[in-house]
Amino acid sequence: MRLVNSHIHHVSCGTMCPAAARVPGLMPSRLVAHCLVVEGERGLTLVDTGFGTDDVHEQGKRLGRPFVAMVGARFDPAETMLARLHDLGYAPSDVHDIVVTHLDLDHAGGLADFPHARVHVHSRELQAAMSPSLRERQRYISAQWAHGPTWVEHSEDGDDWFGFASVQAVGDDVVMVPLHGHSRGHCGVAVRRPGGGWLLHAGDAYFNAGDKETPRTCPPGLRLFQTAMAADGGARRANLARVQQLHAGHGDEVTVFSAHDAAEFEELAGRV
Repeated sequence: MRLVNSHIHHVSCGTMCPAAARVPGLMPSRLVAHCLVVEGERGLTLVDTGFGTDDVHEQGKRLGRPFVAMVGARFDPAETMLARLHDLGYAPSDVHDIVVTHLDLDHAGGLADFPHARVHVHSRELQAAMSPSLRERQRYISAQWAHGPTWVEHSEDGDDWFGFASVQAVGDDVVMVPLHGHSRGHCGVAVRRPGGGWLLHAGDAYFNAGDKETPRTCPPGLRLFQTAMAADGGARRANLARVQQLHAGHGDEVTVFSAHDAAEFEELAGRV
């Protein structure tokens, strides 16, 4: 079913300033929580939600002081998805669907701000979040979905998107592209542009714009962080290589960006 996207807004729903950035060249000084607001025929679709209002209110008590200290999270009420939509002239009830790249605490915090929206997630990711291993417990905050969202589980169904296995999430204009590795069921989310071509929100398949280039470049601290956070390092590296190939071979058709690179966000947000 075709549900034509009429406009796509790039918004940041969180700012992080890692303490390690004080060492020159080790880490970027600022990371964002790059999310999308997609205007469609039956309302709004969000891609990721960043930090939510409860995260901002409770801060370290909710997300854990070690995480907040490590990433240097800046909790600004004006950066929540709820506030971003208000600035765009929308109400929470306008959000019909949320498609998450994964359920890490800095991506799923805003789910509770839209309790009536359907939440699209890969089945492996939902399984990980509901029954995390000991190692996975640090990344998931069950309070972020304690409101009992309407989950819509997806898995690969034989669809093909530029050579990637994929599955339609919201019509065939918002497509989930499995890029497992960072987390158990991590996905990219491809959104058809109104004027033609695609955006690929690659989530945490990579963290720095240099990661998608060939040869790859990335600040060493950020590269170490990606390695440490991977649920499956081999799968993460393999999927990153595929993202590099997509960017090199189809860059005229697909604009690839990650969830946290500030320069990518500013370039894309500035085009609107």
